Amino acid sequence: MKKTFVAILLLTFITTSRAASSADWLNAYNSQWTSQSKGSHQSMPCGGGDIGLNVWVENNELLFYISRSGSLDENNCLLKSGRVRIKLSPNPFTSSSFRQELKLRDGYVEVEAGGTVIQLWVNVFSPVIHVDVKSKQKLSAEVCYENWRYQDRLIRKGEGNANSYKWAIPKGLVTKADVVETQGNKLTFYHKNSEQTVFDVTVAQQGMDSVKKEMYNPLGNLTFGGMLWGDNLKFAGTSQGEYAGTDYKSWCMKSVKPSQSHQIYVALYTEQVAELNQWKQGLAKTVGQIKTNADKKKTRAWWNAYWNRSSICINETNKDSEAWRIGRNYQLFRYMLGCNAYGSYPTKFNGGLFTFDPCHVDTLQSFTPDYRKWGGGTMTAQNQRLVYFPMLKSGDFDMMKSQFAFYMRILKNAELRSKVYWNHKGGCFPEQIENFGLPNPSEYGWKRPAGFDKGLEYNAWLEYEWDTVLEFCNMILETKDYNNEKIDEYVPLIESALTFFDEHYRMLATQRGRKALDGDGHLVLYPGSACETYKMTYNSTTTISALKVVLEKMIKLPADSAKTAHWKEMLSTIPPITIKEENGKKMIAPAKLWERINNVESPQLYPVFPWRIYGVGKKELDVAINTYLYDSDALKFRSHIGWKQDNIFAACLGLTKEAQRLTSLKMKDSDLRFPAFWGPGYDWTPDHNWGGSGMIGLQEMLLQTNGDQILLFPSWPVEWDVHFKLHVSKNTTVEAELKNGKVVNLRVYPAERMKDVIVMIKK
Repeated sequence: MKKTFVAILLLTFITTSRAASSADWLNAYNSQWTSQSKGSHQSMPCGGGDIGLNVWVENNELLFYISRSGSLDENNCLLKSGRVRIKLSPNPFTSSSFRQELKLRDGYVEVEAGGTVIQLWVNVFSPVIHVDVKSKQKLSAEVCYENWRYQDRLIRKGEGNANSYKWAIPKGLVTKADVVETQGNKLTFYHKNSEQTVFDVTVAQQGMDSVKKEMYNPLGNLTFGGMLWGDNLKFAGTSQGEYAGTDYKSWCMKSVKPSQSHQIYVALYTEQVAELNQWKQGLAKTVGQIKTNADKKKTRAWWNAYWNRSSICINETNKDSEAWRIGRNYQLFRYMLGCNAYGSYPTKFNGGLFTFDPCHVDTLQSFTPDYRKWGGGTMTAQNQRLVYFPMLKSGDFDMMKSQFAFYMRILKNAELRSKVYWNHKGGCFPEQIENFGLPNPSEYGWKRPAGFDKGLEYNAWLEYEWDTVLEFCNMILETKDYNNEKIDEYVPLIESALTFFDEHYRMLATQRGRKALDGDGHLVLYPGSACETYKMTYNSTTTISALKVVLEKMIKLPADSAKTAHWKEMLSTIPPITIKEENGKKMIAPAKLWERINNVESPQLYPVFPWRIYGVGKKELDVAINTYLYDSDALKFRSHIGWKQDNIFAACLGLTKEAQRLTSLKMKDSDLRFPAFWGPGYDWTPDHNWGGSGMIGLQEMLLQTNGDQILLFPSWPVEWDVHFKLHVSKNTTVEAELKNGKVVNLRVYPAERMKDVIVMIKK
């Protein structure tokens, strides 16, 4: 891979950050429509804090869905908080003028028609939705809260994919009804889980009853909902209707008198409470703390600061180019991630907070608006990691805490699994994991052979796949390296995850024979798994890479000498990655041995990403490149769709043309009206691991590190002009501009790290 290195001394340095000094660069990326939509699939995302809205105008009415992180029912389905429909009279939407625009810089959606302007925004720091209506003429407003859970709803065949039961729905299982109450100008709605939930069913199924009282249970008595009101509104009655094939009940509020200005509020509140009054008191407190003008100012300041952290702008002067749209879609997807910056749960890979009526995704899965494939409270780790890895280079370290907190909450339950099933230490974290730390019950298996190990999932795809937790451990360690984050609270998680592998595989070896280690003093990682693809592996490459990298980083952490010595000793027991030869070329093998292939991932390239053992400037790069170019399985599995990360592999290996090709496919406009609503891919629409993997690949094309070296443009096509600001390790920010194939501006902070920059322009 021949590169031309541009002398740093020839560069022109800028002294101020363009992202910080220019207030209008982001405006070009605002999504703007000049016609109404034909359904919720043509909606626009809006949100903040931990709330997401799907906003659209249809048939001269403004509608939006409400989603909030952590709104999980008894069955662990992530429920929407309802739908709001706003009708205005005289109706401005009958006018020939229409504009709906996502204002990225300030984080709100604006709708304008017939002299009326409507702004929808969400307070980043408190769960309150604001709808501000201003008009040149006096208008009357009708604001309707619509809820399809006005009665218990029987869960139909196939609909269980949205909750923890998946395909094994118990007979008569329902989504329980919400409660809606009206009083004066206020409408209160809530869903209160019973004390008994799918948590209890799963604990019993998996033989954990003996430690149930010690376990973390996030679902029992969980209550969530909110209040809708407006100062000029009064309750006007109920009606019923149907939208996108789902019947609903509507509670309507109408204006007391016409006005040129209407303010509509929706406040949300979530708490685990035995008594409903406790929840209502918490909601009342949230409502009482609203200070509209101050809240708006703080929220817009947050979004302004968010955009100043990082950016990628490609071919800024050519908005008709494919490359420009890739840059725009990067910003649009990052906006969607910012809407759940501080959620009680991580942003879900299968739609985040922005799912819409499922009939628009798959007509065979035409269920209620709550539906999404692959569950609500169920986390699939291989997918989730792709949502959170790009936040390192984008500098969104505060947003990563929701994902880290998820694992910290379930640590005790993961450790109890190891204790109950195998009587050893360390937390066992399965791949498809419930928000209470146990395997998904249907993936675990309802019909299991007598005597089958209770700690294992009876599942051909998921058995023995335990190493993905180490990717999140690595993320935690990376936040310390990137931003000097304090990670003391997370160290027990990392230590527990490592301990599991040491103790469990020593235990398995001594069950088979006399020795706990092989003849070279290494752990025998059998049975194992290389992703969901290579099964019943002996020395999986993903597991070896994960243990090696995380242990090396743990050894560098300040700790007492005994701990450091322990991790060094464990590191000495990790076997080497297996190198194979195929058609005369050395390549990375997915494992030393395996029994079968189940899926279409390429774990033989995981030492490239996420583990970065191989890469530009590193030893034996040719072995990794051979693996990418010639491994027969990797070639067969290659794609840009969904969670596929071939674009990332190509970027990390310096394969510029391949990275450009795959990134162009992955980050092109979606098939829906909003360009970053990709999917469904392998999961659902919008597909957040599709967007996340696209972000990572684009970042890696621009900026990588190799030890202290900062590699600039390691796999960037010279014909794409770009201006970017990204973060790398050692608390470093890099801002650079490439124009007509030359680096015309470069800024590194702290300045002393300029000496570490190597500019790589491929000719």
